[in-house]
Amino acid sequence: MPKTADLDTVKKLKEAHDKITSEISKVIVGQNQVIDELLISMLSRGHSLLIGVPGLAKTLLISTLARFLNLKFRRIQFTPDLMPSDITGTEVIEENISTGRKDFKFIKGPIFSNIVLADEINRTPPKTQAALLQAMQEHEVSAAGVTYKLEEPFFVLATQNPIEQEGTYPLPEAQLDRFMFNLWVDYPSEADEIQIVKSTTSAYQADLNVILNSQEIIELQDLVRRVPVADNVIEYAVKLVRKTRPEHELAPDFVKKWISWGAGPRASQYLILGAKTRAILEGRPTPDIDDVRAVAKPVLRHRLVTNFNAEAEGVSAVKIVTMLLE
Repeated sequence: MPKTADLDTVKKLKEAHDKITSEISKVIVGQNQVIDELLISMLSRGHSLLIGVPGLAKTLLISTLARFLNLKFRRIQFTPDLMPSDITGTEVIEENISTGRKDFKFIKGPIFSNIVLADEINRTPPKTQAALLQAMQEHEVSAAGVTYKLEEPFFVLATQNPIEQEGTYPLPEAQLDRFMFNLWVDYPSEADEIQIVKSTTSAYQADLNVILNSQEIIELQDLVRRVPVADNVIEYAVKLVRKTRPEHELAPDFVKKWISWGAGPRASQYLILGAKTRAILEGRPTPDIDDVRAVAKPVLRHRLVTNFNAEAEGVSAVKIVTMLLE
């Protein structure tokens, strides 16, 4: 059972979650599930990949999140000519005016921020993608033999446009695995779209209040790690992931038929971290199996490699995950 101090923090987080939802609704209409999944990912120290057609307020959603969490926010527009040093930073020669001596000085790149938006990450070559993904994994940047720690909390949100695929560099499976969640930003409902048009074509300016600061977010990330989980919940998560592997004895026939490669152990870790965070965001001290099921699609859909049979029959990774959950 968590300590009393932890129960107080869980209660505080539940209140903060309600405030965040009401603050973000001043700017973003609808998309409640995506907002919740972004918060879960952030408090689990994970990174997210957002996929959606242009004009669905992906960038606005992320910059709004940074504003009321009082975090440093940088947006990097990924283009085919972007170099790794454009992200991590570069060394320049600086002359000391008094001595005339020239020294190298490291100028930090946009990665040195709390929330980094990697816009259209699949538009840049693999070398530049790899520079970002190293920083995501290690939370540090190396330049000229010196290692620079990134400021915590550090959270990368990458976006991809699912329609235009000409001239893009799809992320390899090993790099996709670094993202905790793959979030689909869908079209708004008719009522939401009417509300969006009303608010964005008027002089309305939202006044946002700061809800959490960086130190409080770090404390909440530490709290997530301390949340106890029952053995049966962990066993359920591990079995679910193992069933996605076609060579495994527990794998159902449809997995053997449609999947080339299943999810690795990182998926099991993220299912449990996501379930823990979802539970405490809702004010519960420990997660149950329903919490694992709720985060299964965003955790698993980019980790399953479907084969030619699935493609020929029009079967997506999401459909396979849905069938596994049933």
